[in-house]
Amino acid sequence: MPRSNASTRTALIVINAVFLMWGLMTVLNDILIPHLKGLFTLNYFEVMLVQFTFFGAYFIMSVPCSALLARIGYRATIITGLLVTAVGAVLFLPAAAVSSYPLFLFAFFIMASGITALQVAANPYVSLLGEPRLASSRLNLAQMFNSVGTVLGPYIIGPLILSGATLGAAALASLPEAEQIAYRMSQARLVQGPYLVLTVVLVLLALAIWLFRLPPLAASDESSSTSEHRFMDALRHPRVALGVVAIFVYVGAEVSIGSFLINFIARPDIGNISEAAAAHYVALYWGGAVVGRAVGWLLMKVLDPRTLLGVFALIAGLLVIGTMASHGNVAVWAVVSIGLFNSIMFPTIFTLGIDNMGPLTGRASGLMIMGIVGGAVLPIAQGALADQIGIQHAFVIPLLCYVYILYYGFKGSRLA
Repeated sequence: MPRSNASTRTALIVINAVFLMWGLMTVLNDILIPHLKGLFTLNYFEVMLVQFTFFGAYFIMSVPCSALLARIGYRATIITGLLVTAVGAVLFLPAAAVSSYPLFLFAFFIMASGITALQVAANPYVSLLGEPRLASSRLNLAQMFNSVGTVLGPYIIGPLILSGATLGAAALASLPEAEQIAYRMSQARLVQGPYLVLTVVLVLLALAIWLFRLPPLAASDESSSTSEHRFMDALRHPRVALGVVAIFVYVGAEVSIGSFLINFIARPDIGNISEAAAAHYVALYWGGAVVGRAVGWLLMKVLDPRTLLGVFALIAGLLVIGTMASHGNVAVWAVVSIGLFNSIMFPTIFTLGIDNMGPLTGRASGLMIMGIVGGAVLPIAQGALADQIGIQHAFVIPLLCYVYILYYGFKGSRLA
């Protein structure tokens, strides 16, 4: 039988482990994109279907996951999310075995559906588990562990997936058909070991949460998504509606930059290094979020989260301009440094959007999570633009995103 309710501190430790795991699972998309691009000889638009499928699941599954949360509660929804994510991870084994890009995309969708349930339940749970005034600070701390996962992924798992010698499209086409098939199979199998280990870890984490019962929230919060409250009731609040757009453009910008990072830095006129070496910069990009969220956790105890959000968006936009206008090491460090200023954006936008929503908190949370679909739409838009005008100039899309976040920080988040 499960143990009695854990303390608030124990609950936060366990939930932080959940944040770490879904951060690790999400960042692996950035590692797999160049791997799948070479494996299936895809263009930028085609390979960005990975992000379109993964983050599209957030849009499709947010409403069902919000309904699930209303029916079974925070703890059970988190356990369900971990188990569904594990099912998605294990599907990478048959996808790699038959070297099928559509099957890879299906595995991404299932895995993202599980992570959607985690997002819908864990974010508001952390926000509501404690003093309301410190909700942004508390969620920044939890998201810091999410960022730790995004650092560990490229360093620990990235080299395993990108370890093989990658052939270009011309070199691959020059091989006999039998050798092409053998090459694709060997490259695809590099994915199997890491995702098998991740499946086991996800199941063990679900078991841990079942054993350590999370403390329940107040009844008014626990029933925040009951049938008498509709999504439109929450969406009528400008702060929520504008916050959904802010989440959309933030996630779109962050995912777009991370998705193109390896291909961008590996270019001869930028970093002039191999894709495997460029994967380490992905860890630095996401590692900046670890540092930024740790700093944000402290700063938001004394500073207005809205002002801090606007300032960070302004600096991130200037760094994007530096990425587009420079070459060599300047461009490398400009694009990597954006991660530091992305850091506080998601948890701050999220908590500002659901602040003081009372019984509408669950509905507002579901809407905010739906905004994560920006990670599906904007990378594929940037991929199409990169195919037309080049990868460097296509960074104009994230630039426009940061302009909107600057507005939300200074103005939109202050509306009722």
